Amino acid sequence: MKLKIGVISDTHGYLDPAVFRLFEGVDHILHAGDIGYPSLILDLEGIAPVTAVLGNNDAGLDFRESEILELGGRKIFLQHIVNPNSLGETLTARLKRIAPDLVVFGHTHKRFCETIGTTLFFNPGYSGKPRFSLERSIAILTLDDTGVTAEFLPLGPG
Repeated sequence: MKLKIGVISDTHGYLDPAVFRLFEGVDHILHAGDIGYPSLILDLEGIAPVTAVLGNNDAGLDFRESEILELGGRKIFLQHIVNPNSLGETLTARLKRIAPDLVVFGHTHKRFCETIGTTLFFNPGYSGKPRFSLERSIAILTLDDTGVTAEFLPLGPG
């Protein structure tokens, strides 16, 4: 079974119109925080079911700080702030207990895709309004019997 997951983060209240075309046909969407407005999640739900978490700029929104879900037979941990190279004691213990196949995060505004131990750590990059000369992107993760493949999709200058 093949499952396509759209991954987006750091929208900061701006959903690029290209996202609707780029996420066409995905089975699920993960939003890794710094959403901006709850209506943005409603817009994404018009494409596919969405699991979203709070970012450090999402005060007052009705989402959790982290989510654990299973998609395509893989356990996924979703949280806005994760530093794969320095997880800290609390997060290290939590991830050891959860044993996710995939950790999806945002916050840094930079793409990241690296397997550490047996866990794939993944950040789709920044997708909000153009700023700081950052390259904007979203991603699609394809889960199948052979594993997980990641494809970063650039959003352009906006």
